[in-house]
Amino acid sequence: MVKTIDMQEMRYLNLFEQITHISTRFCFKYNESIFFCVPKPLVMRAVGDKARNVRRLSEILGRNIRVIPAPRGLQDAESFIKTIIAPVTIRDFHVDSNEIVVGGGKNKAALIGRNKRRLFEMQKIVSDFFGKEFRIA
Repeated sequence: MVKTIDMQEMRYLNLFEQITHISTRFCFKYNESIFFCVPKPLVMRAVGDKARNVRRLSEILGRNIRVIPAPRGLQDAESFIKTIIAPVTIRDFHVDSNEIVVGGGKNKAALIGRNKRRLFEMQKIVSDFFGKEFRIA
């Protein structure tokens, strides 16, 4: 999980830490939303009372903000990907030796996105977190 952090992500991470008082190294964009990954026991503390921290971050950045639990390994891959792509549902999910394959069913177009934008974003996320390739079947 070695990933370089650009200056914009560094600004997001610093702002997140100032508002929530929780330090994290994981921030990414998907579908025009900004996701912050924190350890599972700290998710509610990061969100804040009545989602106060998330609302404040959203007002400052002008984007949707989501705080999700960080995956502990490949065993959390399915729940991690389902959390990111929600409310879109997937039909089936399986992990091969070097790739993660998701069956889209009727929602395949929503997973791919216009000009394959969401597909490329998810491929980058999966390679950063799990070191595998991502494919939609």
